[in-house]
Amino acid sequence: MTEINDVTGSIYQNLIDAGCDEQTTEQCMALVAEGRYSDLFPILAQYRRALLDTVHDGQKQIDCLDFLVYKIKNNK
Repeated sequence: MTEINDVTGSIYQNLIDAGCDEQTTEQCMALVAEGRYSDLFPILAQYRRALLDTVHDGQKQIDCLDFLVYKIKNNK
């Protein structure tokens, strides 16, 4: 039984470390408790897409700042 608790605890900690909100974490952990691991994949994929969108938005903002700095430096 220790191994199951280790897996469950590991999944929980990984969800927290990944930044999942409380609702997503609880939803995933309910599926884990029911042994429905394959039902986690769509939830995790959706969360991954949301994180990647955030990364892309941040990259666009960095690009805009880099362009602004470039323009300011070259206009002096």
